[in-house]
Amino acid sequence: MKKCLVVDDSKMIRRVAGRILKDLDFESAEAENGEEAMKFCRLSMPDAILLDWNMPIMDGLSFLKALRKAPGGDAPVVVFCTAERDVDKIIEAMEAGANEYVMKPFDSDIIESKFAEAGIL
Repeated sequence: MKKCLVVDDSKMIRRVAGRILKDLDFESAEAENGEEAMKFCRLSMPDAILLDWNMPIMDGLSFLKALRKAPGGDAPVVVFCTAERDVDKIIEAMEAGANEYVMKPFDSDIIESKFAEAGIL
């Protein structure tokens, strides 16, 4: 079973995403900021990451840049799931190594289609 790490400071978003991932036959894990996510990835690199942008301690973009430099960090499919709508920020995220980008709120159809586009489904 593929594993997806949900990185978001909102417990509700992590739970909703976890249910969606279960329906897509993913095992899910959670982190509430980029620092926790990096610790998780050092122990067990997931197949995919749903990533929020604005979080305390370490934001999503900083995490993504650190992830892509880490051993094995080029492997996970990273989908930014955020309320950030600034086109320049979306471009910045894609240039930093995000595979896909979705706006909150999202649903199972959106996550499924983005995972399919990224080749993880």
